[in-house]
Amino acid sequence: MSSSLSYHQQKDIENVKHLRQLVKELPRFCGDFFRGIEPRTSSRTRIAYAYDLKVFFDFLLKENPAMGKLDILDINLDYLDELHVVDIEEYMEYLKYRFNDRNQEVTNKERGIMRKISSLKSFYNYYYRNERLKNNPASLIQLPKLHEKEIIRLDVDEVALLLDEVESGEALTEKQKSYHAKTKVRDLALMTLMLGTGIRVSECVGLDINDIDFKNGGIRIHRKGGKEVTVYFGTEVEDALLDYLEERDRIITQDDHEKALFLSMQNRRISVRSVENLVKKYSRLVTPLKKITPHKLRSTYGTNLYQETGDIYLVADVLGHSDVNTTKKHYAALEDERRRSARNKVKLREI
Repeated sequence: MSSSLSYHQQKDIENVKHLRQLVKELPRFCGDFFRGIEPRTSSRTRIAYAYDLKVFFDFLLKENPAMGKLDILDINLDYLDELHVVDIEEYMEYLKYRFNDRNQEVTNKERGIMRKISSLKSFYNYYYRNERLKNNPASLIQLPKLHEKEIIRLDVDEVALLLDEVESGEALTEKQKSYHAKTKVRDLALMTLMLGTGIRVSECVGLDINDIDFKNGGIRIHRKGGKEVTVYFGTEVEDALLDYLEERDRIITQDDHEKALFLSMQNRRISVRSVENLVKKYSRLVTPLKKITPHKLRSTYGTNLYQETGDIYLVADVLGHSDVNTTKKHYAALEDERRRSARNKVKLREI
């Protein structure tokens, strides 16, 4: 891959190649759908649609008598036009518990089912809107009711304990300590950056050295959808990054990884999976009952920012939420707490 391309451009090319392979495994008319939604969706979103649609067509071949003897590539739009609401409802039931192509058990909870039905609705809508289908049973399906999940985040003291553990490595096994000696400066910079800015793990691994602007205290990141923005950091993040860059300058990287900020033990750009494992390794030593992921570090930052500022619109902007209602949903309990605390703030008569 050319080193002149940014990490995000490279990932996008890889995703497009992957998507083309997935589309070849779907009915031939599906290519039109993916071309049609391309201007409005990211390559990652289209890949998710392709996987979801493969599950739907597998269901039709296994469970629908009219299609049982067909190959997936033989399915055409006439077959979809024959489906009714009850067929889509059967598909929702099928999603709860099924076997995949490798004969492994797969279960979907509310959110997994909702995503797959949402994908199917978009799929049907495209062909119905383009007058290639007469019927649109997916549009008549009600999405499953979602039960709000408890937001898991680190408390203030847990954040301090986590960073202390990253720095000291005291609770690690002897084998882990041997690696820790080589990675602790990097790990501390990475964890401090995520906890101090709320950036996504994909945004973190995509950072290049020249994306950091110490003069203005900001980092340039690429949001979901490709938008480039600057996120600002405080002195704790700055100190951790400067310490790491001293070490980083002495590392000879593998080809095409010279620009990358955070490196793996193999001196390549660190992967999302490696960061997920790193967060899990340290956090379970500090909070064994909380399942902490990079996204939970993001929730922790959003909570702290909201508690400090009380400005939900600022939190939405800094976290890169396109809709403030997404933010409100995540921090509803905190909003309610603030409203309750406001009840005695306004005095109607002096006592």
